[in-house]
Amino acid sequence: MVSIQWQSLPGIGASGYSPGMRVFLYGTLLDPKTLASRSGDPKLPHRGVAAALPGWCRVALPRAPWPTLRRDRSGAVTGVLVDAPAAAMRRLAAYEGSAYRLVPVVVSTARGNTVARAWIAPGGTRRAWPGGARRP
Repeated sequence: MVSIQWQSLPGIGASGYSPGMRVFLYGTLLDPKTLASRSGDPKLPHRGVAAALPGWCRVALPRAPWPTLRRDRSGAVTGVLVDAPAAAMRRLAAYEGSAYRLVPVVVSTARGNTVARAWIAPGGTRRAWPGGARRP
């Protein structure tokens, strides 16, 4: 018997991205120009809302200029919550690369808590990411 394993985009099963997928952004995609160009959606940066991710911290990846998240009971990461169309998600996944996986998280906004996904790469250091947090 032959077994088929589906290859998928980072962090998503064979079914693909759903329209309006809720994503928590915390690193380089907080820059409005980067988010617009990498998503292919110039309006996406303007649809984001301020959010925080309690229980995590933003850290540097070894030998890379990008951040990732690491669990930290006393930490909280500030960022932006966006509802990204499927086409934008595909483009953003290509930008994030194969090291990052979409992980379910619960973020806090002014309207309360909500479930979202965040791109997280394993192997984060214990050093804070020097890029800091930027709000679009």
